[in-house]
Amino acid sequence: DRDLNEYSPSASSTSKHLSCSHRLCDLGTSCQNPKQPCPYTMDYYTENTSSSGLLVEDILHLISGGDNALKNSVQASVIIGCGMKQSGGYLDGVAPDGLIGLGLGEISVPSLLAKAGLIRNSFSMCFDKDDSGRIFFGDQGPATQQSTSFLASNGKYITYIIGVETCCIGSSCLKQTSFKAIVDSGSSFTFLPKEVYETIAAEFDRQVNDTITSFEGYPWKCCYKSSSQRLPKLPSVKLMFPQNNSFVVNNPVFVIYGTQVGVS
Repeated sequence: DRDLNEYSPSASSTSKHLSCSHRLCDLGTSCQNPKQPCPYTMDYYTENTSSSGLLVEDILHLISGGDNALKNSVQASVIIGCGMKQSGGYLDGVAPDGLIGLGLGEISVPSLLAKAGLIRNSFSMCFDKDDSGRIFFGDQGPATQQSTSFLASNGKYITYIIGVETCCIGSSCLKQTSFKAIVDSGSSFTFLPKEVYETIAAEFDRQVNDTITSFEGYPWKCCYKSSSQRLPKLPSVKLMFPQNNSFVVNNPVFVIYGTQVGVS
């Protein structure tokens, strides 16, 4: 693998600012001049996490994931957000210099690639144990993969909202059914309605049968101490969707390395 530096528009001979007059510039009406660079502002569900800056259009170089990768390369025009001000979790290295844009909107990278006829409008993200990973544009997963439809918010598909019929923790399924969840908030974490989350957390804690602790600097309430000699017994979490489809999380914890604390 190549050691890639952070993207810099000034170092790219093909980059150009998206103008405020461009039809994909949502904040264009706030510009003093239609020729000004188009600004963007994104606020996320994670507490105090946001990104703002300017939209830039540039050429993305893609190669096929097949055996003849070097022979099947394409160039595509995409729009990304170059951050000028980051806050919250983004200051910790999650997205230190802006956003690539993987949402459902017309301006996102997958949407632009699909409109150009280069891929199917889908993508997958694969991560290694060291948190490195790759994005596969156009990937739809194996034929055996289960799925569910996204839901609109106020008539628009702006984020990854799904309908959940019920949730099971281990072998215990909640009586409360039919709620909406945001499976990717833009900052990696799934968000559930407050009352649903509290019910799930209580049942999860009951099955873990370990003592909850706190961890300074993190907002989560369900934290458990662990070590290589002593690991809490963790139940799986399963989201049930319409038509008997499901998604199982076999290890539903966020691990804080080097602290001997696991966070549910």
